[in-house]
Amino acid sequence: MVVNLKDLLRINLKDEVIIFETDTVYGIGCLIDSDKGIKRIYEIKNRENKFPLAVLCANISQVEKIVVDFELNKHLAKRFWPGALTLILNKTSVISDLLTSGLNTVGVRIPNNKIALDILEKYGPMAVTSLNISSEPPILKFKDVLLFEDSVDYVVKGEDLSSVSSTVYDCVNKRVLRQGKIKIGL
Repeated sequence: MVVNLKDLLRINLKDEVIIFETDTVYGIGCLIDSDKGIKRIYEIKNRENKFPLAVLCANISQVEKIVVDFELNKHLAKRFWPGALTLILNKTSVISDLLTSGLNTVGVRIPNNKIALDILEKYGPMAVTSLNISSEPPILKFKDVLLFEDSVDYVVKGEDLSSVSSTVYDCVNKRVLRQGKIKIGL
């Protein structure tokens, strides 16, 4: 069901899967504690569960609750967040192994998009990945988002996007895993 942001923010999300715009590409997400929602995201994307999902947060306080040793990498967050940089950090027990494919780390970021931030402020950190079928390009056009409408619970009305995916930097091993919008020079 397509809804506007105001209507979505009145809904009590539990195991629902939603689609919304971010500052990079359209994302598909659910609450971080919803194993049912996480499994649905893998099914919808036709994605093997050996590839972890990321977590989007509204603010540093949310990030600090789901990762350990954040202080060591706070300089990157202060420099690039909100924005298109995903940081791979050691996770706390709040993050399930299902979300991270059994890894001890989780990718986190704070997007620079009002719709995404409003959703994350209301519901807390969410497991999110790009909206697409695995190995296909991420969705940027709202008309293409509608192809997934019957697979999810809610689609938040959005604009056409023209960005690229976030840069992914592994803070544990100190290396860029995916070069995206932001260039990291450490």
